[in-house]
Amino acid sequence: MRFIITIPFVIFLLTGCATSEEHLIKKAGKIHQSILTVDTHCDTPMEFSGAGFDLGVRHDDGCVDFPRMVEGGLDAEFFAVFTSQGPRNDSSFNIVHKKAIEIFDQIHKNVAKNSSLAEIAFTADDAYRIKRLGKIAAFIGLENGYPIGLDLSRIKQYYENGARYITLAHTKNNDICDSSTDSKGPESNGLSPFGVEVIKEMNHLGIMVDVSHISDKAFYDVLKVTKTPVLASHSSCRALCGSPRNLTDDMLLALKENGGVIQICILTNYLKTPEPNPELAEKLKELQNRYGEYDSLPDVTKKKMREEYRAVQKKYEKLATVKDVVDHIDHVVQVIGIDYVGIGTDFDGGGKVDGCSSVAEMKNITIELLRRGYSKNDITKIWGGNVMRVLRKAEETASATVIKA
Repeated sequence: MRFIITIPFVIFLLTGCATSEEHLIKKAGKIHQSILTVDTHCDTPMEFSGAGFDLGVRHDDGCVDFPRMVEGGLDAEFFAVFTSQGPRNDSSFNIVHKKAIEIFDQIHKNVAKNSSLAEIAFTADDAYRIKRLGKIAAFIGLENGYPIGLDLSRIKQYYENGARYITLAHTKNNDICDSSTDSKGPESNGLSPFGVEVIKEMNHLGIMVDVSHISDKAFYDVLKVTKTPVLASHSSCRALCGSPRNLTDDMLLALKENGGVIQICILTNYLKTPEPNPELAEKLKELQNRYGEYDSLPDVTKKKMREEYRAVQKKYEKLATVKDVVDHIDHVVQVIGIDYVGIGTDFDGGGKVDGCSSVAEMKNITIELLRRGYSKNDITKIWGGNVMRVLRKAEETASATVIKA
């Protein structure tokens, strides 16, 4: 017997699909209202050098501001104090340390200017308290331990300015450890002796140890030294994308044993192996040749270069999707479980995917999680519960150290 598809039946099917999607959207919205949602990495402070940049104003460019955080249901953001790697001598250390302190100050001032919308968060309890007040929690992380130089006392200074994690290295080796992407190869064969002291001081103060960007050997060395669970603030899975910035399955298993958390980065090149894109490569090379070395540019020129870079990306880049993001979350859950994964977008540092190109679209990740059968309890852990557990453990270890001392 043949099944005859009638027009009413087709309408029923289409209506049912629409109703199901509307249900997911509403459910995601309700979940975001009731849980703490945290993104552990954005580079938006790089924009603060521009005159008049205000987090309290909705921006047409860039990825993060307070109005769009509200729209996307994002309660807490870790704003990165980023400094790229430079010369390693006393003079350079002093200059970059001063720059880092200026960025801390800019973050504090931007949040203070919008005190009705946001507060600086220093603890996990702060994040939940600020959420209850109907405000945004602004955490701070230091991306790249380079400004520490060889002076351990600076770590406490960063802590007092609000740093609650330190990404030990960036794209090149420093005095703390080797980077995963330094073209010169390993220098310290992992974590340096000075790096060991840095980890101990971070444990003492209650600063999360961020293992994103560091070499595989440095990752395992850190796990041998730290007394607290570690954080990979913006990394993804190497089983799905071969970037050395990502964690292998063996590293994920070691992360679980440590009790740490990997925050999936939504930067396309860390989500899927890039396909050849000669047009994009050519345009980026032209940009590089025209401007020269980014780090040597004045702030106004840096801003102009970033704007042009974003325009080139928008026109030529082949973005990953929200589904790719959740594929990486799925992979972590399958390998080590739901308690060890979160989200660290890398917004304004290259992070964005089709369907989530700014904080205004964060609920789309939740919608995809719901579509794949994740429960509210699962989503609570992914969106903030897991990383707040790691932060609490860092706080508790610091308190125990102080009491014991």
